[in-house]
Amino acid sequence: MASQAHQIHFVLFPLMAQGHMIPMMDIARLLAQQGVIITVITTPHNATRFKTILARAVDSGLQIHVIQLEFPSEEAGLPKGCENIDMLPSPDLIFNFFTATCMLQQPVEKLFEKLTPRPRCIISDMTLPWTMNLASKFHIPRISFHGTCCFCLFCMRSLYISKLLESISSETEYFVLPGLPDQIEIKVTKAQLPGARTTRLKDFNVQMMEAEVASYGIIMNTFEELEPWYIKEYKKARMDKVWCVGPVSLCNKNDLDKAQRGNKASIDEHQCLKWLDSREPNSVVYACLGSLCNLISSQLIELGLALEASKRPFIWVIKEGDKLQEMENWMAEDQFEERIKGRGLIIRGWAPQVLILSHPAIGGFLTHCGWNSTLEGICAGIQMLTWPLFADQFLNEKFVVQVLKIGYRIGVEDPLKWGEEEKIGVLAKKEDIKMAIDRLMDEGEEREARQKKAKELSQMAKEAVEEGGSSDLNIKLLIQDILEQASGGNPN
Repeated sequence: MASQAHQIHFVLFPLMAQGHMIPMMDIARLLAQQGVIITVITTPHNATRFKTILARAVDSGLQIHVIQLEFPSEEAGLPKGCENIDMLPSPDLIFNFFTATCMLQQPVEKLFEKLTPRPRCIISDMTLPWTMNLASKFHIPRISFHGTCCFCLFCMRSLYISKLLESISSETEYFVLPGLPDQIEIKVTKAQLPGARTTRLKDFNVQMMEAEVASYGIIMNTFEELEPWYIKEYKKARMDKVWCVGPVSLCNKNDLDKAQRGNKASIDEHQCLKWLDSREPNSVVYACLGSLCNLISSQLIELGLALEASKRPFIWVIKEGDKLQEMENWMAEDQFEERIKGRGLIIRGWAPQVLILSHPAIGGFLTHCGWNSTLEGICAGIQMLTWPLFADQFLNEKFVVQVLKIGYRIGVEDPLKWGEEEKIGVLAKKEDIKMAIDRLMDEGEEREARQKKAKELSQMAKEAVEEGGSSDLNIKLLIQDILEQASGGNPN
């Protein structure tokens, strides 16, 4: 198959958001390692974010090409140069951002006619439904990339089939998710579900679902040993065309790849490792709430004070943006950094998360439960303290805490809605956060059980991506399937 794969060309379309681009770049490398020719379509600013790591991949002999298209930001009502969701000056502009992505269809169609060798497959982020039109026009399969887990997809499909949501009017009333195995009882609210409260994007969501149904198959950043029942059920629903190829972060094997994954880190990796080397094993709390964290400053201050009050060593990542300046002002006035000197490390901006989590000093991961972060925690064998914010994160929290049993909840019940953060206010007080940190990190049977399970899952993850593992096999099966389609005719 390897020799055949050398003639096959896949075109990848990542959404311009860190949590979507990072796994897609890993998938590009995994496919290229099997001999596939890869073209990644993106925009100039986004290309710079993974330029270094892809350059190393190309130097190693992988056939990965990046084509940059101008992003029509101004035409869609965005500021000039606003090419990534994390660059949006206001959450109200998310509709404009997706409008801009749809405007890429025409220039991409012109580009497609010139690509050589002829593309045989599109792998597209699920939030770019217009790539289905492209696939139909050029008579090639579209594989949709899902940036979440099969548990989440199964839950949403089960709710859709059962029509349960039609009988629930309240956004905050808890109900039991239908159709789960082994008498697992998991309760959620409508507000906690993916896609809740996105009325302006309703038509766009319909387009995404239609493209999803029309797609040839699904590629997922998960692995079969992690969620076997849910993967089996989802495969049934998709006529077996589901390829689980994760955890894709494990293709980053050396410290340099781990440090540079996703963006240029805001801290020197050697400085970071030196700090971690000086700590006891399993003693450090790593707190990072993701690149789209929209918590208000008063809530972030509660988190900082809780980390301080825990009396444990910690790394705290504060994302760049307007909140960072507010936090800088507070830290200066409160002399926060002086008080935590020697015990706390603050990273302002992008953190080399995979590198940090893989260090033996890390004992707990305070996370927003974004799927990439969740999987990275699993790969590192780290127990988690869960603080979901929005989208699929509340379902991911249920999966981590109630299904996998490797996490402990801070107890946040209400999702954040972009643009209404001030109205929602503080969701977790210093005392509650500190108590949750203590419950996670204190020695005892509960911590021991979580750590034991986390280590077992970490080992399963590593075995899945090794030669002959389930994810390694699925990458090869996907390529074989596309080779058969290329020689056998039109899949659409």
